[in-house]
Amino acid sequence: MLSKDEKENIKRAIDKKAHDLDVRIEEYKELTKPIPPSDAIGRVSRMDAINNKSVNEAALRQAENLRQGLHRAMSRLNDDRFGLCNGCGKPIPTNRLLLMPGAVSCVRCAG
Repeated sequence: MLSKDEKENIKRAIDKKAHDLDVRIEEYKELTKPIPPSDAIGRVSRMDAINNKSVNEAALRQAENLRQGLHRAMSRLNDDRFGLCNGCGKPIPTNRLLLMPGAVSCVRCAG
C-alpha cells in the first residue's frame, strides 16, 4: 500500500505529465490540419506534407491514449488497489509509478 506522501508525489507526476501531454496534443492538432489544395507547393512537397500529416496523426492518437491513461490513473489514485499489479497482486515499485503513472502491472508481468 502506498503512503500518503507517495500518492501525493504520484499525483504531482500525473498532473505534470498531463499538462505536458495537453501541450503536445494541441501542437499535434495544429500539425494535422488539412492541407488546402490552394497552397502553392510542388507535387513532391505535397506528398511529403501528406506523409508528415500521417505521422503526426499517429503521434496525436498515441498522446491522446496516454492522456486517457493518466486520467484513469488519477481516478484510481485513492483506490486501495492502486499501486498493486493486476497480474500478480504485488506492489508496483513507486519509481515505476512515478515514471509511468498509468502502469497497472509490475515490470515482470508487463513484459
